Parts: sequence; C-alpha cells; structure tokens
Amino acid sequence: MFHCSFFTISFCFLFFPLLLIPHENYSPVNALSVDLINTTCKQCADKSTLINYDFCLTSLQPIPISHIVNLQGLALIAMELALENATDTISSIEEMLSSGQFDTFALECLKDCLELYGDSVPMLVNSIGAFLFEEYDAASLLLSAVMETMLTCEDGFGEKGEVSPLTEENCSLMQLGDIALCIINLLSIALDSKFS
Repeated sequence: MFHCSFFTISFCFLFFPLLLIPHENYSPVNALSVDLINTTCKQCADKSTLINYDFCLTSLQPIPISHIVNLQGLALIAMELALENATDTISSIEEMLSSGQFDTFALECLKDCLELYGDSVPMLVNSIGAFLFEEYDAASLLLSAVMETMLTCEDGFGEKGEVSPLTEENCSLMQLGDIALCIINLLSIALDSKFS
C-alpha cells in the first residue's frame, strides 16, 4: 500500500440540482446539520485506514452546497469529486505522455494508467446512477472497482522501482471513493434499521 498525501479539490456542480432533491423515504441525518460534514468525516476516518480526516474535510467543506445537503447529498458530492479527479487526471496523463520527460517503462505505465482512468470514468458515472436509484450495493461495487484500478495504476510503476508521478491523484481518488463507500454504508445501516 502506498502512502497518500492529499490536496484540495474544486467542484464542478455536474449533479448540483440532484443534491437538493429530498428523499421521501427517510432522512437519516438532518439536512441542515452544521456538524454533518465533521461528523461524517470523523466516522469515516475512524472506520477506514485509507481516509484521512483532514482530506475529507478539505474536500467536502469548500463546496457551498455541502452545508445544506443531507447524507445522500454528501455521498453524491464525494462521487462527483471522484469523477472530477478522474477526468482531470486523464488530462494530466495526456500531458505527461507528450512531455518527453519519461523513459520507456514509465511511458508504458502512464499509458496503462490512462486506460485505467478511462475505464474508471464510466464506472463512476454508473455508480452515481446506481446511487440515485438507491441501488447501494451496485454503487459500492463500482466504487470498489474504481479504487482497485488506482492500485493497479500505482503498482505498475513499482514493478521496476519507479516512483509514480500519479501517487497524489491515485490517493485522492481512492480516498474520495472510500468516503463515498463509507457514506453509502452509513445510509444502508440507517435504511436497514428503519425496515427491521
């Protein structure tokens, strides 16, 4: 497992209108709770060795809509941030490939990562779609698959002891995916307890 650092991510509001749609079935957390982000990040950081509490806060808090959504909205924000990370990283990899700064092995690794990130984008889109239909198991499987692709990308460079130029991006996408997975798990627990 590689060590993750973190950075602040911006939000492109692709699913902005969807975050405000109230769920009629249940509301596990008050949508206007000021402490929702802090509480969620603490719970998720406590449950996962991958999630850094500060990364979670600095990813979710700067998003204005995050302060007025419920737990479902926070999950969508995390997934949207993951999607933005993946698409931005594709552009970064394309720039790296054309820079002439990498040896043959690193270029092959970058090409593999480009393909992996290309595969991750539709998986993230599909995970968002599954989540919106409350198909939490399907959304979780897709997010887990995306996280596996990031490990594969990172591990490729390590085969010959190369330092990955994508560690920060891979770590960020893995953490965002794990934050979304954690929130989906919290929602599933709330849903199960409601119907048990």
